[in-house]
Amino acid sequence: MKTTLLSIAIKAQSHPKHRFQNLYGMLDSEFLTQSWGQLNKQAAAGIDGISIAKYKSKLPENIQRLTHQLRNKSFRANDIKRVFIPKANGKQRPLGLPTVDDKLVQQGVSQILQNIWEQDFLPNSYGYRPNKSAHKAVHSLGLNLQFKGYGYIVEADIKGFFDNMNHDWLMKMLEQRIDDKSLLGLIKQWLKARIKSPDGCFNKPESGTPQGGVISPVLANIYLHYALDLWFEKTVKPRMEGRAMLIRYADDFVVAFQYRHEAEAFYRVLPKRLNKFGLSVAPEKTHLKRFSRFHPGRKRSFQFLGFEFYWSLDANRKPRVRRYTAPKKLKAAMSEFYQWIKLNRSRPLKDTMPILKRKLMGFQNYFGLPDNSRSLSRLSNYVIRSLYKWLNRRSQRRSYNWSSFKDMLGYFKIEPLKVSKRSIPVDWY
Repeated sequence: MKTTLLSIAIKAQSHPKHRFQNLYGMLDSEFLTQSWGQLNKQAAAGIDGISIAKYKSKLPENIQRLTHQLRNKSFRANDIKRVFIPKANGKQRPLGLPTVDDKLVQQGVSQILQNIWEQDFLPNSYGYRPNKSAHKAVHSLGLNLQFKGYGYIVEADIKGFFDNMNHDWLMKMLEQRIDDKSLLGLIKQWLKARIKSPDGCFNKPESGTPQGGVISPVLANIYLHYALDLWFEKTVKPRMEGRAMLIRYADDFVVAFQYRHEAEAFYRVLPKRLNKFGLSVAPEKTHLKRFSRFHPGRKRSFQFLGFEFYWSLDANRKPRVRRYTAPKKLKAAMSEFYQWIKLNRSRPLKDTMPILKRKLMGFQNYFGLPDNSRSLSRLSNYVIRSLYKWLNRRSQRRSYNWSSFKDMLGYFKIEPLKVSKRSIPVDWY
């Protein structure tokens, strides 16, 4: 499979206008078996209730059945189970849960698409791509703002992006590189699959692709590659007198400009460009701001991927771009830790402390970037105080004083959070 995908990648890179045929035939038993190894084994069951574990118990038979259906063109996309998960702002995010059958075939198709379009994607796109990450996007953004002389920021968020992708536009985009009606028909099946809401109602979507689908991330990247990235690179930047930079992670992006009038022009034309593709900006998350070393302070800050960026003076009185955990993100994390500790205070420490440690490490692994030590320290201290409070309320007698409490933390190796010192590559724009 790797050899086949590599040959596709090489062909896509060497022939930018080539349209691939006979891709559907790649979905054989060997390809699906290797795609199985790429699946998230912790994913929830779909509408048929079959879990990953149950599917694995008869994996050879299931793959043989799928291969037969694909070969005979009798495979049909299953309905999607919709669930809602809470967001930090109190709202709920809709997720679509495909069946394991669909996940497995989607995994194979997504790898094919990824190897074709990875050669076309621009370096300023960081979401859902190999060797790219949110950390790299955040790090590159900070250093480019520090050293490249940008003075204005347009921070933008696309409203309900995954629900509003236009199916006709998406298929036209896919046809730029794919000349295989069978594969395109398979993708269209997933786009048009019925969605079952928690109340039991079914609806057939006219637009969008459900978040939670294995293939949704690469489809989202392809959509915004044509709708936003190429437009900015080929149309917007050549008209600029000063420097201009776009950094995007999925549907969250930031655009920086050297001159105010060019930032204002982009800010005006952006909604029109997105409307052409059935999209719109979220007004409460889209702003034009002055962001310059000559105007330091947190009042002129902006947010990107959970971090807040601002200019500040360092110890030598020189201006620096700094970043810290966005206040809403930090407040939401504190509340989540507090509630979890409160609910689990009566459980045995041998069960809860390893979980708490993993949760803390998860926060540190994402937010533990240089310049963010204060946010990490604030959360760490808050969690320790909350833990001390609720462990001492498990009964009428106090369980710990501070000395014995610190010994307990040491036993479970729960330590204060620290920033990472690892090196992160920078993409210069």
